[in-house]
Amino acid sequence: MDMQINEFRNCLCKCHSPVIGDNTKASLTYARNMPLMQIRVPEEDYVMSMNQKKLFQAMPRTGDNFEDVKDSIGRKKGRRRCRGAKVERLQDSTLDLNSNSSCKSLKFQSRPGYGQLGTKCIVKANHFLTEITGSDLSHYSVKITPEVHSVKLSKAIMTQLVKNHRNSDLGMKLPVYDGGSTLYTAGMLPFTSKEFTIALVDQQTGTGYIRKLEFKVVIKFVAHATMVQLRKLLLGKQVDCPQKSIKIIDVVLREIAAQRYLAYGKFLYSPIFKRPEQLGGGLESWRGFYQSIRPTQMGLSLNIDLSTTAFVEPLPVIEFVAKVLDKDVYTRPLSDADRFKVKKSLRGIKVEVTHRGNIRRKYKISGLSTQPTGELIFPLDEQMNMKSVVEYFQEVYGYTIRYTHLPCLQVGNQKYLPMEACKIVEGQRYTKRLNGKQITSLLKISCQRPREQEMDILQTVHQNHYGQDEYAREFGIKVASKLASIEARVLPAPWLKYNDAGKEKEYLPQVGQWNMMNKKVINGSTVRYWSCINFSRTVQENTAEAFCQQLVQTCRISGMEFNQEPVIPVYSARPDQVKRALKYVYFASANKLQGDELELLIAILPNNNGPLYGELKRICETDLGLISQCCLAKHVFKISRQYLENLSLKINVKMGGRNTVLLDALTWRIPLVSDIPTIIFGADVTHPESGEDSSPSIAAVVASQDWPEVTKYTGMVCAQPHRQELIQDLFKTWQDPERGMVTGGMIRELLLSFKKATGQKPLRIIFYRDGVSEGQFYQVLLYELDAIRKACASLEASYQPPVTFVVVQKRHHTRLFSSNHKDRNSTDKSGNILPGTVVDTKICHPTEFDFYLCSHAGIQGTSRPAHYNVLWDENNFTADEIQSLTNNLCYTYARCTRSVSVVPPAYYAHLAAYRARFYMEPETPPENGKMQHIRPLPPLKDKVKDLMFYC
Repeated sequence: MDMQINEFRNCLCKCHSPVIGDNTKASLTYARNMPLMQIRVPEEDYVMSMNQKKLFQAMPRTGDNFEDVKDSIGRKKGRRRCRGAKVERLQDSTLDLNSNSSCKSLKFQSRPGYGQLGTKCIVKANHFLTEITGSDLSHYSVKITPEVHSVKLSKAIMTQLVKNHRNSDLGMKLPVYDGGSTLYTAGMLPFTSKEFTIALVDQQTGTGYIRKLEFKVVIKFVAHATMVQLRKLLLGKQVDCPQKSIKIIDVVLREIAAQRYLAYGKFLYSPIFKRPEQLGGGLESWRGFYQSIRPTQMGLSLNIDLSTTAFVEPLPVIEFVAKVLDKDVYTRPLSDADRFKVKKSLRGIKVEVTHRGNIRRKYKISGLSTQPTGELIFPLDEQMNMKSVVEYFQEVYGYTIRYTHLPCLQVGNQKYLPMEACKIVEGQRYTKRLNGKQITSLLKISCQRPREQEMDILQTVHQNHYGQDEYAREFGIKVASKLASIEARVLPAPWLKYNDAGKEKEYLPQVGQWNMMNKKVINGSTVRYWSCINFSRTVQENTAEAFCQQLVQTCRISGMEFNQEPVIPVYSARPDQVKRALKYVYFASANKLQGDELELLIAILPNNNGPLYGELKRICETDLGLISQCCLAKHVFKISRQYLENLSLKINVKMGGRNTVLLDALTWRIPLVSDIPTIIFGADVTHPESGEDSSPSIAAVVASQDWPEVTKYTGMVCAQPHRQELIQDLFKTWQDPERGMVTGGMIRELLLSFKKATGQKPLRIIFYRDGVSEGQFYQVLLYELDAIRKACASLEASYQPPVTFVVVQKRHHTRLFSSNHKDRNSTDKSGNILPGTVVDTKICHPTEFDFYLCSHAGIQGTSRPAHYNVLWDENNFTADEIQSLTNNLCYTYARCTRSVSVVPPAYYAHLAAYRARFYMEPETPPENGKMQHIRPLPPLKDKVKDLMFYC
């Protein structure tokens, strides 16, 4: 490692522009005639400027000190111009991480201008212009005594308060309440603080029993919520985003819809939009919509998007259990495995009792009894007189329990209810994991062509009656009824370079897709030693052999050197013997090779293989150090040329080859990439599914290793605390008993790996970060930019390459539609907008540097563009440069011959993080459900860690 660092430092003097011509003198002369602040020097890209020093010194330190470095004057070849705004912008953006107001002091990158590249066109977006004509708003606090924990009850209390006092104490005002401790009004109430007494009547249906509940409600003035700051932002002025004003408008608009539909955060659902359809396993689909107010260049925009999700069917509990298990439960007792599955499905679901006539008391299920109902007894009184559940229900309710072989539902504090006496309450969203069949059904139900989705969005806006609602009138809110019309541009596709041995050496993709006919991969890998394991009982040995031979032939045609024969014959094994089978094939191959090792394993898996895939990957990559390629049995039986081509592309990059590169990369023509050694990072964090409170999150970072081609990416992964979004291991230090303070982390290791692969230090960093919500932008940028800085400084005190930090968002709700669905020149085959469509006006942020890019061709349904937010940019990209680079990179994705929807480094990071979840060995969750210690992931073997094993 020390030798690597010394090589890294020595490289400081050796790194230079790849082409130096006779223009050097002219560049120096030009530089001398420029104002000092506009001079861009070669060292500026890897030696920190004074402004970067201020930024870095403001961050938490680990003891590294920067050295003063005297700038020399010169100009890099490959840059078309110098941009003088850099120094001033960095001064304005100096960070103070030790300050409580550090988030407020950080300014995101402002928009440098608008893109001009590409063919102009008009698209529509699911954004609706929203006007606020009302005056300033007022914010009040609400305190209810006794304390109420139910939002539904809190809102019922406030509704009754408004009904009783609107015409008197509230001065005719109609307030909006968020269900917690906050209330908003248009203008002021007649008081600054007032206490109200509110009585609610709780009547048990069918019993005649009436219970009166009394609450004290104190409403107290907090502050004026002025609209001045919001109006300045919408005019494009650099001001802090007025989150409070935006939140108030959001609450008002949600209150309008929440009175008619079931609200879950910013989503609202109702069976009236579309008849629910069964998904299997006791679930059904409900249609709804997403609603959010956003500040944009055209003004305030109401973003409306359709949503379909899973709800629990309102069934008798026994019927639900039968559907979950897909078996008869009326006559047979549950096995331990069945009981565990049912308990997991039922926990948290609300049920109502059916054995008491019209009395329908509701309970939330907390678990299941360990014993069948017929054996279950409980203490009847303090004297511990015991009674069975069967006897109790017979004596107290006259109810005879029929299915005594089933367990009871556990509700409340050690209360038991027979399954047959309960029915699931309607309108409960299912938040646990769906199985494969349920996901397929949900996707099929929710999939809509663009024209249909646009019409349904318009219908939703029409049904919501925003213009006629009394809350909208009270607050002076007007919502447009038409989708926003926007000027967009379609960026040109890049030329791709393939191997000169093929008929087509260069290729220009059409409408975001192409194939490998007449093409050979630009760098074919070599596979000398391979074997095949067949885990599928339905695939015969001769079928597996024939499939492997066709795959080998396809790989050879694509340009790989691939040995025709396997090391040993196809080995058949049972799925539950995966570890034994893998080790047998690995060591049997090694014995036959006598010194050489197996390089590739082809694995044929059953179509439904459960944990087999994950186990296989974990053993191959962390135990044996073996690259594997899995194939499902259904594809072995029904072989298609496209499937074999895609497999050959995956195998090639896994074995160290490259499929294609951008022609502009080979001709040194990519702005701010080709001029100096540039490393492109991708990073993502994947979190455990809802309900898994003890599982860690997995972070992954990949980095390009082949400048100037930027096509090969090495990945690193780590486990970190549950649902922690900040990547903890970007940079780290620890105390070693022998070596003292040691530095490490993913960024540092990937920088060293780049140096080892290219022989040069990265002089520019482009960092694509996936999976960050808008509310986390500040926190992620502060923490992770700091980690990047420290990682660089740990290699060389003065080594600070300029960083561009871009957040990639796919889980947003903006959709783009063609302005004319009948015009085939403006849509692809699926009816979606053309790949390369970019938008950076009207629906984008008023001042910050963001854009929407639909880089892929649609397959089915409505395409979702990726939303890119350039949060920090020391490389001074223009809008055209970052948009074009991002779009062009989407054509270099290794696993298929299509442009993809997210920039490949971010995509690869997601794949690596997903893969690493298989590396975690199962462990018993702690009693309190919280993970106290994060167990490190097993390290990847050296033979695979530098390869694109995750593809």
